[in-house]
Amino acid sequence: MDVALNEDLVLMEVDAKDKFDLLRQAAQCLQTHGYVKESYADAVIEREKVFATGLPTVMGGVAIPHTDVEHVNTPAVCIVRLKKPVDFVIMGDDTETVSVDCIFMLAMKEAHAQLTLLQNLMGILQDADALKLVKEGTSAKEICAFVKGRLSQVAE
Repeated sequence: MDVALNEDLVLMEVDAKDKFDLLRQAAQCLQTHGYVKESYADAVIEREKVFATGLPTVMGGVAIPHTDVEHVNTPAVCIVRLKKPVDFVIMGDDTETVSVDCIFMLAMKEAHAQLTLLQNLMGILQDADALKLVKEGTSAKEICAFVKGRLSQVAE
């Protein structure tokens, strides 16, 4: 699976006022590095309002925000760890929220690739040890290498 994930796309100890502030910061990171168009941030925020992406996991909440392929230049994943959790509405349940301390923001060029990546990410999210490394790893390099390794394993 040819998706950019490098140390520049792993943000640690991010301070966000709320989920929309967080989404803007992650989208800005992707845009700064040329992976997404200027329209991406607004598109991802609008999509989050309609299709929530919060997920309760074995280790607290995670969100997987993304949007339509026309806002993307090059496929990439931005991983953001928060200093303090923010609330996201739970995917598929508009009445509940989950306290999220880590997001995987997806920028995909093809709809079917997005589905594959989501399935591969779920493997990490359902594995307590894997999620612990992402949420508690000490360096962007370590987290990046681990997630890339896990995503390429599942993809084959």
